Amino acid sequence: MKTYLYFSVTPEALIASGLEPEKFGSYLAVGTQKRARGQAVFFELDIDKVGDIVSKDYIDKNCIPHSNGIPKRSLYLSIYRVLERIPLEALKGLYLTTDDGRVLKLDQGEFTAKKNESLFLYQELCPVTPRIASTLSPMKFVSHVCDQKNSVSVPKLFCVQLELGELANDPIAGSADNLPYTNVFHLRDCLAGLLQNTTKFTKTVVRFFSGDVQYRTCKNGFFIGDNKKSLFYPFPSKEELDKNHHAWWRSAMVMGFK
Repeated sequence: MKTYLYFSVTPEALIASGLEPEKFGSYLAVGTQKRARGQAVFFELDIDKVGDIVSKDYIDKNCIPHSNGIPKRSLYLSIYRVLERIPLEALKGLYLTTDDGRVLKLDQGEFTAKKNESLFLYQELCPVTPRIASTLSPMKFVSHVCDQKNSVSVPKLFCVQLELGELANDPIAGSADNLPYTNVFHLRDCLAGLLQNTTKFTKTVVRFFSGDVQYRTCKNGFFIGDNKKSLFYPFPSKEELDKNHHAWWRSAMVMGFK
């Protein structure tokens, strides 16, 4: 039976499992008895490219099926400072799970920055979780946050770019009618402050993120990297989601309203 290796983002953990990604995502979200509900975001890892951060002998010995043949669902290998030790080349698919256990796979893609945007909004997901407004485009933002020359930095960062709508170019008068964020007035102030102070590249909008990612607010996609290299996982358009992933998208759309 095949053994899989996963990097769980929420919460941060390295996990071996006998479950394939879709079943593993469902297991994380709703458990085995369907009595729990909770969003899950995780990567599948290439076990041959993670280096010495895991013991393959330990996995082979302990991640084995139960006596009744049911696969080992989870074998936790690490729960602390996981992301910084994972080589970027070991990252495979990114999986987004709704709180009722529906799973969407995202593959790596090429990112092209748009030239008509001056402001950006990011939700950092690992290893820290502030929501940040910035004048930096996604790849530059990740590099900046991971630059060890800065007084505050992290070794690696995983984040998602969020929708700003008209606020991306006009934080004062732009419409925010379709933005589901709390305290939009504070968001406007943060964005306007960045335009006024050109020496400051980032401003914290929310210090600590304690909820689930509202997938309907994702713009472009997810980014993971360090100060030298970043990987991009494109988020499908709403039209593609509705056409090809309708059940997942319907579930994602009601998250936050329950």
